[in-house]
Amino acid sequence: MASKQATVASFVESAPPGELSNVVADIKALASSEVQSLDSAFKKYNEEQYTTVKLPGSSETVLISKYNSLDDGRYFDTASQTAFDFDHASQKASNAQSHPLDSPHADQVRSLQTSFSRAATEHFPTSTIGVYPTSSSIAILLVANKYSPQNFWNGRWRSTYLLDPSSNTLSGTIKVDVHYYEDGNVRMSTNKKVEASGVGGADAVVREIAKAENKYQEELNRAFTALAEGSFKGLRRQLPVTRQRVEWEKIGGYRLGQDVAGGRQR
Repeated sequence: MASKQATVASFVESAPPGELSNVVADIKALASSEVQSLDSAFKKYNEEQYTTVKLPGSSETVLISKYNSLDDGRYFDTASQTAFDFDHASQKASNAQSHPLDSPHADQVRSLQTSFSRAATEHFPTSTIGVYPTSSSIAILLVANKYSPQNFWNGRWRSTYLLDPSSNTLSGTIKVDVHYYEDGNVRMSTNKKVEASGVGGADAVVREIAKAENKYQEELNRAFTALAEGSFKGLRRQLPVTRQRVEWEKIGGYRLGQDVAGGRQR
């Protein structure tokens, strides 16, 4: 059986998009003593979900991920050539300092940053990207969040691509996570693997990414249409067996055995 700490940490790590603060509030109410021991869970959540943060004095957002993590617990951003501290619990950045891009593939990173930023602006209403050199590849990341709590849904699109500069091969994963919670609790979490070879310059790499993401979005649209017109309709009757729509707003005024069951009041 998992420990209480592990169970609480799992709630943090699996929090739906845009709802981490709600999960933490619930934990504080139900198990306040465990909040102080959740540092590793917050770190895992922020790095895996590509949490975005504004640097001090900047209006632009940057990503938090394992690909731009520094050994001393700081993170770096290649576009602004800045390193900064990040508090995983409060999701705040501080102590920003200059961090020049130092990589054999620096020029390629800059070119990818420009091309990918342009494509992201074209295809996503709002998004944050990051292009980071690693020991053996170049990581190309994107996160696009859409939160609509007034309509009881939140969603997140995450893209992760690793480009091997020596072989011009590209591999990656697209992840989509949507939570709908009006009068229920429905969550969709899905992913798609992407592979491409023989990609050339930055523009060619980004074209392959855009093609893969457009194709996946079309697949999702077809799947949603099929579900709406097929499986979802079979989950419940359009009308109850009486063929009359239930007036839910009046249910609270009914007495047991009266009207609902069609009988007389006793």
